[in-house]
Amino acid sequence: MVAKFLGSLFGGGAVSRSAAAAGAESPAPADPAADELTVTGAALEELRRTVLGNGAELPTVVVSQVLQLADVLGALIRYIGRSGASTEQQVLLNAVITDYLPSPLRAYLKLAAASRTDDSADTAVLLEQFDTLYSTVGNLDNQVRTGAITELAVHGQFLRDKFDIDGLHLEGR
Repeated sequence: MVAKFLGSLFGGGAVSRSAAAAGAESPAPADPAADELTVTGAALEELRRTVLGNGAELPTVVVSQVLQLADVLGALIRYIGRSGASTEQQVLLNAVITDYLPSPLRAYLKLAAASRTDDSADTAVLLEQFDTLYSTVGNLDNQVRTGAITELAVHGQFLRDKFDIDGLHLEGR
């Protein structure tokens, strides 16, 4: 419809109609943000499988923290899929899942078995890193959810101002 209008303005009506007809037959273009979210979700599931597959080589507390982070991240991915998020928030989410969480875990798995005990210094460092990531993920989750609430509040205020909802009164009252 827009193509027809623009085509009529600039003299390309015949071309626009054929392009519009071709566009009607082809599927709608994919949403890059949704595609990126799907890739991020797949990376999270792969991380979960990696941790569970290497569970015998990892202290229980490490497995527990990674799976706890994965649960929070999975819920955040589902929320963003329904409600959306800013590009910066999605980039941070992707970086946490594809780099910040798996990189130290891979490095930790390469250590000798004696360094991967519950009370080793290397385990303590890894757990501190995971605590920092958990805090970052919690802040990201809060930003995404608060942003959606703020957006709704701003939209509600716009509607209230536009339609003067507070000024509506029944006749005789």
